[in-house]
Amino acid sequence: MPVAVDRTRAMTASEPPSSPAKAAQDIPHSQTTTAAAQVQAGLNPRKRRKQVKGKEVEEGGAAGTDGEVWSWKSLTDSSASRVPPTFTKDGSYFFSASGPSVKIHSTATGEVVSTLTPPPTSVAGAGAGAGGSAAQSDVVTAAIVSPHNPFQLITGSLDGYIRVWDFLDASLLQTINIAQPIFHLAAHEKFRDHVFVAAARPTKKKTSKAHVATAEDNVAVLRVAFKPTTATAGAVVQTSSEVIGVGKTRSTTGLAISPSGAWLVATAGHKAYVCQTADIKAGFTKFVSPERLTCLAFHPSEEYFATGDSTGCIRLWYCLNESIAVKTPGVEKTAQTTTLHWHAHAVSSLAFTPNGAYLLSGGEEAVLVIWQLHTGKKEYVPRVGSPIVHIALHNSGGEEEYLLSLADASFVFVRASTLKISRSIARIKLDPAISHDRPSTSTAVPLAVHSLSSTLILPSSHPSSLQTFSPSTSTLLSELEVSPSNRVSRRDEKPLQPSRVERVELSDFGDWMATIDSREADESFRAEIYMKIWQWDRKAGFWILNTRIDRPHGLKKVTGLAFRPCARTQDDLLLATTGEDGNIKTWRIRSLKTKSEGVEEFWVPRSTLRFRDEIPADVSWSPDGSLLAVSLGSHVAIYEPETNVLCQVLTCSECTSVSSAQFVGSSGRYMVISGPRDVLLWDLVTQSMRWHYRSQTAIERPIVHPDEDQFVLMERISPATTADSPSTKILIFHPSSSLPAAIRTLPFHLRSAVPVPASGFFPTDPAGFTLVGITDSWSVVVFGDDVQVPEEEGASAQGITQDAAAGKRTLFHDIFGASAFADLAAGPSTSASATTSTVQPWKAQDVASAFDAPAHLVPPLETLFDTVMSGFLAVRPDTEEEQEQDKDQDEEMDVDEPAEASAPIKSGLSFDRVVDRQEMNGFVELFVQCAIKAPSESQRMPPPQINGVHKPNGIPPHLNGVRAAPSTPATPASAPKVKPNGVTPTPNGVYTPSKPPPTPSDASPAVKAGKKRKKSLG
Repeated sequence: MPVAVDRTRAMTASEPPSSPAKAAQDIPHSQTTTAAAQVQAGLNPRKRRKQVKGKEVEEGGAAGTDGEVWSWKSLTDSSASRVPPTFTKDGSYFFSASGPSVKIHSTATGEVVSTLTPPPTSVAGAGAGAGGSAAQSDVVTAAIVSPHNPFQLITGSLDGYIRVWDFLDASLLQTINIAQPIFHLAAHEKFRDHVFVAAARPTKKKTSKAHVATAEDNVAVLRVAFKPTTATAGAVVQTSSEVIGVGKTRSTTGLAISPSGAWLVATAGHKAYVCQTADIKAGFTKFVSPERLTCLAFHPSEEYFATGDSTGCIRLWYCLNESIAVKTPGVEKTAQTTTLHWHAHAVSSLAFTPNGAYLLSGGEEAVLVIWQLHTGKKEYVPRVGSPIVHIALHNSGGEEEYLLSLADASFVFVRASTLKISRSIARIKLDPAISHDRPSTSTAVPLAVHSLSSTLILPSSHPSSLQTFSPSTSTLLSELEVSPSNRVSRRDEKPLQPSRVERVELSDFGDWMATIDSREADESFRAEIYMKIWQWDRKAGFWILNTRIDRPHGLKKVTGLAFRPCARTQDDLLLATTGEDGNIKTWRIRSLKTKSEGVEEFWVPRSTLRFRDEIPADVSWSPDGSLLAVSLGSHVAIYEPETNVLCQVLTCSECTSVSSAQFVGSSGRYMVISGPRDVLLWDLVTQSMRWHYRSQTAIERPIVHPDEDQFVLMERISPATTADSPSTKILIFHPSSSLPAAIRTLPFHLRSAVPVPASGFFPTDPAGFTLVGITDSWSVVVFGDDVQVPEEEGASAQGITQDAAAGKRTLFHDIFGASAFADLAAGPSTSASATTSTVQPWKAQDVASAFDAPAHLVPPLETLFDTVMSGFLAVRPDTEEEQEQDKDQDEEMDVDEPAEASAPIKSGLSFDRVVDRQEMNGFVELFVQCAIKAPSESQRMPPPQINGVHKPNGIPPHLNGVRAAPSTPATPASAPKVKPNGVTPTPNGVYTPSKPPPTPSDASPAVKAGKKRKKSLG
């Protein structure tokens, strides 16, 4: 039963202003407010003009419908690249296409060392593609290494440009425009200054419904010369002097030239198109396939090729012979083939090993299949993480590796000798949604900001997992499998129904995380709903499962999830949930002592509430955690969490279905209530509605600024035509007026968005907005007022040097350590050169060149010895201070430093992680225990024995300085006690050496080395 409301009770800590309460305003979108009305309403005329970065909107006039584009940047690639990765000739780098750019990755480290992006000047004038569309995309669709120059890269894109790059200098050498979207490229050293192109050919045929040109279904294979015409020879964008048509096909799925250069093969639809390069004018000969072909690969030494089709079959085609020259008009040929079948779905990529003995295939099953061609046997590399899109081979230093490009925009290296995954390269993994469907746009998407580690918690490539991404270093830190599930492909063509993470919520201090994962019921399984609460392990930097609660609201869905903010102790921390069963539940932490005198913490139910027969839609807390607001139907119920007393009920007659209710600002005086199209602002102190705003389109849940009294409202704008892209209208409101203070636009729709705290990892104005969101296309974007995102390493075009690629680790590195080769790689430092002699006439190259001369021209050896040796040896420092420095350097232990690739690379803007009070207290306690409270003499371990040093007590030397204490014979009482090191005690208990110790000059080199080793080990 609802409790009567005590209106005299203060709702928030803030006191009401001295001015009288303002009347509620109900203003539609098109209505304006005069200045006089604002003065009567108690508004300050000086504050009528609200300044927001990028746009100003006066409160006295209606805001325009079109706002400026809000600054935004994508943290993810648009999608997995459709271009196969390509290795350089030496295998040190590989190329991957990402939108209009080509990224150059280091094979050893996986880091992006450079990005090739075409200049805007070369894009101007594009758009004369097939169908006459004026807005052609510039996405790179093909990239190959030039067969004539191994340091040049040839790319083709949908804007009709063929670009030739010098990737070592990161410079664009040539741009050729063929005015048709390019899908594939092929080149061979036999055809110098030419490239074969599969491009869309213009067509006037339109589709029956949308009346869109079917350009992609009609492709022409062309031979394009790099030599430009005389008129465009000096222009930035050139035109080829010779373009010869080879033939027409459907939409191509592959284009390749045989290793000998005698055959050109294209796959499209249900046909394989074969042409002799010696007679291009004869055109293609068509060979029919029973299924639609999806990929193509040529054997490296023999004249046959392999194709994969949509049913999972692999065919080896033996049709490249002289009989092709005999053509029968109107008749399509069939070829002799060999069939290999394992895949249950379409084969996405094929690749032969360099020796031609094995064939590699991959597809939706996320399994790499290695076929032994002469026996038909096969081996598998299962569970590579995501469906395989492309396969490339890498051979460097005699070790062969397979590079797999996956559907979630990540790369995986598989070692050929062990068939095990050696390393992976990933940024933010995308959801490919191949074996399963993506949730609808109305379904909640997990997204949170972990301020404790300055990371983002995002949905991973599989719906049952979450991933942790660091924007400051642009690296994927970890992946959390919330609901363990088998990564299997779908059966037939029916999509799977995997367990899906629906919600994620973090506590105010970042120590606890709550997730909701569910799985819909089908004919084989019942529905499953779990709430899991995870605890952050500060030492390991990972989430550990603390409590799992099965069916927190029965078999009904969980509609709301929120931690109580500003909880000073563990007892004050509460978790509130709402469900479609009509219950409002709170959960608390319970502590129990274990048998080992430890304390075990876990979460248990605390209370259960109901409000009439309404179904709660959302739950939220006040900024200080003293009030709990629940959205139910057309009402908002406000509870006091300590006693579960209903304090107030806000009834919204203008909004029959309240979807969310949130407190605005740090004081929590105002509450914004939203519905499908309505937004209402309530003043909790005066207990009245201040204003009402109604949108013409559907709106998303408002996003409240963490500190300021303002919030953001998002309206989804549907595209007017199929050619237009969807957009989102952003309205920034203040509690003082129902007119937006600023209007912004974004060129995409959002599934979910959360604000970033001012102390987060983006340097923004604390008074402005900075948000992170997930778009409908499953991309992660950062947007807001003057958003600044740290520039990634290699995000711009940079020259590549030999030092950019990490050296290969050899057996000598394992024996001597990486530090032994550091000086060889880096060369002498400036500090070392300053202490040594400035005159060093003889170097290693000079010595080698001197002895290369004939014997009768070489000077006498006695004249060369002193000069050569002084050039190799360093001069001993004279000052005592320099000697002490050298001594300290010698006594340091030789410890291998970690590789630079393992450390996160930061570039551009630097962002420091926020260290909270709890972590600082941990450092102070560690310092007190280890530095101030030093261990006593009895607790200190005796120093290890030294190899190679003679023991006066007759104990033989031992290895590694570790041995058991020797058994000493009993000594008579009258005999003086002699220490093992030759020290005899005096009567007063003071030990004096019985034999003077040797001077340093008398010690042997072995003893010196032993002492130095002892110091380093000690």
